[in-house]
Amino acid sequence: MKDGPDRRTILKLLMAAGTGAAVGMGEASAAAVPVKSAAVPVLNSGVEDRAFWVENLRRVAEPVLMALQERRLKASMPIECKPEMLDGRRVCTYLEAVGRLYSGIAPWLEHGPPSGTEGALRARFAEAARAGLVSGCDPGSVDYLRFGDLQQTLVDAAFLGLGILRAPTELWEKLPDPAKKNLVLGLKATRKLTPGNNNWVLFSAMVELALRFMGEEWERERVQYAIDKHEEWYKGDGMYGDGPDFHWDYYNSFVIQPFLLQIFDREAAGDLSWKALQPKIEARAARYAAIQERLISPEGTYPAIGRSLAYRCGAFHHLATMSLRERLPEGVAAGQVRSALTTVMRRSLGAPGTYDAHGWLTIGFCGHQPEIGETYISTGSLYLCSAIFLPLGLGMHSEFWSEHGMDWSSRKAWGGQDIAADHALADR
Repeated sequence: MKDGPDRRTILKLLMAAGTGAAVGMGEASAAAVPVKSAAVPVLNSGVEDRAFWVENLRRVAEPVLMALQERRLKASMPIECKPEMLDGRRVCTYLEAVGRLYSGIAPWLEHGPPSGTEGALRARFAEAARAGLVSGCDPGSVDYLRFGDLQQTLVDAAFLGLGILRAPTELWEKLPDPAKKNLVLGLKATRKLTPGNNNWVLFSAMVELALRFMGEEWERERVQYAIDKHEEWYKGDGMYGDGPDFHWDYYNSFVIQPFLLQIFDREAAGDLSWKALQPKIEARAARYAAIQERLISPEGTYPAIGRSLAYRCGAFHHLATMSLRERLPEGVAAGQVRSALTTVMRRSLGAPGTYDAHGWLTIGFCGHQPEIGETYISTGSLYLCSAIFLPLGLGMHSEFWSEHGMDWSSRKAWGGQDIAADHALADR
């Protein structure tokens, strides 16, 4: 079976989904063609759902990728934020958009189909992403991303590093040598920034992990420190504190668990102490994935709890990560997760007001809700929503895409179906 539907199929499916736009064929901006949300979730085939996912990826990614490729990102991208924060956000918001977007679309750039309509879009976006790195990492470029110039740039250098690790061929090996050197210098420039005593220690660790992958000397102690602190901050039942205290928010998904999994996937085999800890890290990740799946209501909503809600469906970074790794918890089928995430995507990215008139994301949780954005939120921050696209790195032969749509846990429970009892993870 081919890894993606053919052109005729995808066009029909996009029209049926109500998007009204072909994928990656150079049409006018999709800002004028809203992605409609469904009042009643429909359980579609993987082919139908994938067409919908690819169109949403295109709509989120295209403004950033095309503007950076053409060296007009700073000239084109608006900066929505708290008025008093504008000067600082001008320094970091562009790196936020790039790092977060690249980390979410990287598996698709690396493993998406090589042909067909989706393959053509993937090839075009991969070329644009590389051209963007040439531009964004060049200190002489008008779109230089100013690594190290503000504390926030540590966060998004780390997300960019995560993207490189998720797409080592498309986003690193194919880069010209001068761009590689500039990217290394950019990552190293963030070493002078001291992370906070919370999830930020993982950003310093991810920068070092990326530099190690690039053949540079790495500061292993920063990675060890991040691991040690999160062992200290583990609260039980698959949940870490964001620092010493527990917070009801989505930071276990936004950052903590996906970053820990990446660290252990790459480095545990070379360190006996890390290798011994890896089964615990993975057991906690499986439990938290089960929790995340159960948080999705029958209608595709989820609790509006905690900070950074403007990251929208990026709240399911972890569930998308576990889907990409094909390590979903026992009893949670890939088809039900795909159906649940598809419905979340419809509710989140399909809400009126999500995009401005030029196709850029706006601040909000469901539509445009400026007051929901904290002082550190600006337009670039919002592109963490692209984390939901991670499973597009799986081919159509995978269970995630080959299984027909299924009811997810809350839809089963509220529909009166008999489902298994839920149990905590006893690992302390």
